[in-house]
Amino acid sequence: MDFLNDPGLRGNRRHFFSRTSLGLGGAALASLMGESLTTPARGADRSKPVDAIDPAYRGVLAQPHFAPKAKRVIYLFMSGGPSQLDLFDHKPLLNQMNGKDLPDSIRNGQRLTGMSSNQATLPLAGSIFPFARHGASGAWVSDLLPQTAKVADELCFIRSLYTEAINHDPAITFFQTGSQIAGRPSMGSWLSYGLGSANQNLPTFCVLISKRPVDQPLYSRLWGNGFLPSIHQGVQFRAGAEPVLYLENPPGVSSASRRKMLDRLRELHQIEYDAALDPAVNARIAQYEMAYRMQSSVPEVAGIASEPEHIYDLYGPDARNPGSFAANCLLARRLAERGVRFIQLYHPGWDHHGGLPGGIRQLTKETDHGCAALIRDLKQRGMLDDTLVLWGGEFGRTNYSQGKLTPTDYGRDHHPRCFTVWAAGGGIKPGFTFGATDDFGYNVAENPVHVHDFHATILALLGIDHERLTFKHQGRYYRLTDVSGNVVKDVLA
Repeated sequence: MDFLNDPGLRGNRRHFFSRTSLGLGGAALASLMGESLTTPARGADRSKPVDAIDPAYRGVLAQPHFAPKAKRVIYLFMSGGPSQLDLFDHKPLLNQMNGKDLPDSIRNGQRLTGMSSNQATLPLAGSIFPFARHGASGAWVSDLLPQTAKVADELCFIRSLYTEAINHDPAITFFQTGSQIAGRPSMGSWLSYGLGSANQNLPTFCVLISKRPVDQPLYSRLWGNGFLPSIHQGVQFRAGAEPVLYLENPPGVSSASRRKMLDRLRELHQIEYDAALDPAVNARIAQYEMAYRMQSSVPEVAGIASEPEHIYDLYGPDARNPGSFAANCLLARRLAERGVRFIQLYHPGWDHHGGLPGGIRQLTKETDHGCAALIRDLKQRGMLDDTLVLWGGEFGRTNYSQGKLTPTDYGRDHHPRCFTVWAAGGGIKPGFTFGATDDFGYNVAENPVHVHDFHATILALLGIDHERLTFKHQGRYYRLTDVSGNVVKDVLA
């Protein structure tokens, strides 16, 4: 849908394009979402009838293209590229051929990164971690993930995902926006634009980053709105006394005085809008109003200390550590419970070019409990059926060792040719493994799934035809899946 051709937003194009500052200066306040046509979610302000909400802040889709199976998404993104060969893709042949060179017939001249292309040999590295089948589905899961293994029958493993990018920045950008080049809207922004909000007191798109050392940068543009209106940008929640930056009143400013200031500001903005017919003015008014409402709603939703003891037992001891992955998983459930449409968690540190055994032990220790607890918690609340949970990174790791291979240590380079992600709930087929790699774990052998296919499938579960949710920018209609992508129907329940 063309934003400027929306009758509810139509104004003077010259004025619109001459004004480019749509935000409040802080990303948190510039990302405040619109309303949906549905009943307000838990914690929503019910004093305002849904029909009275400005149409600009509902989703552009009057209704989904078809019946949705999921209402919301929680995306657990493992930044850096976790090794599928040490977690989910069991390859006994690599152990049998450990130390032997990768056959040319398997590599077939495919490109390598500059970090291993100059190695004299590419010695195959079998995983030192035992694998076993789990659940009635018999899914292969490494011993590194004992809690995830216990919920294997809730998960759908896609072991044949592949991407085009071989380096981190374009690869992460591709997964978040559907393009390797920065500047496109992120997936959460597309959903905000298409479906709108289910809670007018909280952003539609929230971002949580684990409090740990970051080996690969996580730029705010990864949850940016790109060329979509600024109200669709993601809002980052942080650990500590101020969950959203720049939200609290300055010292000496009371809530009552802030309310009076906003009322006068609205009058001034209305005068400006009447003169300029600039839709950005109305967007700015809505952002200020959302920020005011968030002053009470954000502390409530971020207050995980109010959770009962048995929930902390479920998520494990790390859940008491603000900013940890487990604490963020618990906060993600609270956000989902209150109608937040898209919740993105980032857990960095998976870029194991060397010292992989020690590094991946630490990373799985930090994340395994939280992932499994989130699945169990959503299920016990009856939310898993309409919440789509995703897990994965930007690419996989090579079957050969980068650097020296020893009986207890090895590294793995970037590998975009094949890797594993998993999904749960929200209309995904549980206890199912889709796709396969060859015996060397180097190439896709069955049912390849491209990143655009992955995105198309996510949108389909939310009731969106990925070819029909578009935005006209600089004379072209854009979409999350660019010009390709097919729904992977075999993974749908």
